[in-house]
Amino acid sequence: MNADGPVSARQILGLAVPALVVLAAEPLYVLVDTALVGHLGRLPLAGLAAGGTILSTAAILGNFLAYGTTGRAARRYGAGDRAGAVAEGVQASWLALAAGLLFIVAAQLLAGPVCRALAGWSTDGAAIARDAELWLRIASFGAPSVLLSLAGNGWMRGVQDTRRPLVYVLSANVGSAGLGAILVYPAGLGLAGSAIANVTAQTAAATLFVLALLRQRVPLRPHPAVLTAQLAVGRDLVLRTLSMQLCFTSAAAVAARFGAAALGAHQIALQLWNFCALLLDSIAVAAQSLIGADLGAGRIVSARHSARRIAVAGGVCGAVLAVLIGAGAPVLPRLFSDSAQVHDQAMLAWPWFVALLPVAGVVFAVDGVLIGAGDVRYLRNLTLASTLCGFLPMIWLAYAFRWGLGGIWAGLAVFIAVRLVLLLARTAHGGWAVPGASRRPAREPAGDSARDSA
Repeated sequence: MNADGPVSARQILGLAVPALVVLAAEPLYVLVDTALVGHLGRLPLAGLAAGGTILSTAAILGNFLAYGTTGRAARRYGAGDRAGAVAEGVQASWLALAAGLLFIVAAQLLAGPVCRALAGWSTDGAAIARDAELWLRIASFGAPSVLLSLAGNGWMRGVQDTRRPLVYVLSANVGSAGLGAILVYPAGLGLAGSAIANVTAQTAAATLFVLALLRQRVPLRPHPAVLTAQLAVGRDLVLRTLSMQLCFTSAAAVAARFGAAALGAHQIALQLWNFCALLLDSIAVAAQSLIGADLGAGRIVSARHSARRIAVAGGVCGAVLAVLIGAGAPVLPRLFSDSAQVHDQAMLAWPWFVALLPVAGVVFAVDGVLIGAGDVRYLRNLTLASTLCGFLPMIWLAYAFRWGLGGIWAGLAVFIAVRLVLLLARTAHGGWAVPGASRRPAREPAGDSARDSA
């Protein structure tokens, strides 16, 4: 736990660096997968882009299992209740299993029409939809494992254990990247091989997280009061996440209407953006754990000073990434596709991509501060406002006026800028810093306690 006073750079890095490896493992695997599939041709790459956008809904919506659980567990841990912190992980795992099974059923029932709607009516639309449906039907079986791993990451970050998640996620993804290379090419499974390797990685990681939870020897039964409280936090985080997913799904749909080359280029830029975003999220993960522990122990002044230091750290990391991505513009897109058309389209998004990274670093870091503090209702509201007033108008104007990928990424710039202004206004106000082992929303049951379930 933190000593009195604001966190030091060493404390931030001590949590952020292992979290960075964990966060980077999955997008690195996706980047390798994108490169493997990209060399099958532009249509399989576009199919992966469409199917992957749909599957990512499970992981993105499931982020409340990691982020919400981290904040709640960190408060318990800061208050000296480690068993209660672990019990939050048990309840989050039940939610993960239920949600993952529901996603499998929905994917099997709706994969065809959803993929056709996303692919649109361009010349290549039917072929893109066919490949996307094939990939999604197989890959959806990994959804419960994705969510169980997120829940495991959540409670482990809450108790400031970042070493084991690093080992679990990295080993599973490295092994499955090699499996993907075998299944896609030598085994001749193509896009289906990509999906099988994806499920394999997710299942291996989830198994390790579940075994770690079982070794804690806490009660495993579902606890309605804690489940209800987690769902109350999850409701706001899911609405926040749904609004962001609406942005990226709309972007993929508009890119598809510009043709396979545009959608393939968008897939490359978006996966690199997701990779950078998750690297920056390592600062947010440290913020969730440190701010939650500070507030759980009642250290309000320390939490406020720490929030400022964390925001600066996020901005610096974003600036470093901007330099690297900018310098890599002539090379990076060519790693994922041999198509000159795809490369030319990627260059339309690149200037926006680079310029956004320093701003996004601050935004993601402050997101982590407010999630650690449990101030998720405000995060929900500001994200909805940024989506409805920023991104969506820009994205559909880009379609109407044929602005191409540059217009799509300009919409993302508006989305990030609005969030930055609203987040800085909130942190300056200071109302987010509520002390205690549990930040009780107005409707959270008064008897809720992770300790109760232990």
